[in-house]
Amino acid sequence: MPDIVIHAVTAAGYAGLAWHFWNTRWRAQPAGAPAATGLRPWERAAILAPLALHGALLYAGLFAPLEPRFGFAYALSTMVWLAVLFYWIESLFYPLDGMQPPALALAALAAPLPALFPGRAAGAVAASLEFKLHIAMAMLAYSLFTIAMLHALLMALLERRLHPGTGAGALQGPLGALPPLLTLERLLFRMIAAAFVLLTLTLATGVAFSESLFGQPLRFDHKTLFALLSWATFALLLAGRHWRGWRGRTALRWTLSGFVMLLLAYVGSRFVMEVLLGRS
Repeated sequence: MPDIVIHAVTAAGYAGLAWHFWNTRWRAQPAGAPAATGLRPWERAAILAPLALHGALLYAGLFAPLEPRFGFAYALSTMVWLAVLFYWIESLFYPLDGMQPPALALAALAAPLPALFPGRAAGAVAASLEFKLHIAMAMLAYSLFTIAMLHALLMALLERRLHPGTGAGALQGPLGALPPLLTLERLLFRMIAAAFVLLTLTLATGVAFSESLFGQPLRFDHKTLFALLSWATFALLLAGRHWRGWRGRTALRWTLSGFVMLLLAYVGSRFVMEVLLGRS
């Protein structure tokens, strides 16, 4: 079966599940219907099917024996694949039903990208330890920040529904089954802290990678600039949380700002180079 067909089947699987969760979690339910309290066994198994196909496709491209490839499409697709995997694991401990539609919809969009934009051959540099460590840390950081962003958006919606002007009766469907807002907030900052550690390691391994490849410790360009700005944004967010008790909309604004800059650091810059400018 051609890879493009497998990519299409994977995307269709994600999209079908996103539609299922939208219909069963977010759309208006009959009066008196119980709120969802987590993934059913068949739903949990169903998510694993496109997740396994997606992972196999990424592995075949990133670790091809003759010509491993990388680029913005592989980076974005890997980031979203890891984010869905982290969500699946996280859902074993917390009933986070509201996150399935956006997470799976993002996966449906990201899964076929490597087939449409195959990127470039990574070459001999892909075998270096610095490169492997750098890419591994970067993808883990990106995926954790993706989940953190979805958490922050879900919390913003929950907080808006809990606003005195709306009343507690507005908490229906998946919002009514979520853990308390303070629990979600603690979980959010734990994820941001873990992702920040991984981002710090990404920058450190990037310095080692740059030195071995270009002969200089740090190649200062727009990618480096956005990466450092993102690191500084999340550092200030964590510091503000620790010393000033930042939360709510303030935390959401800082999280979204840091995430956008992180996307611009590699995925955005490679998209411009590979797609808009047509350079490898």
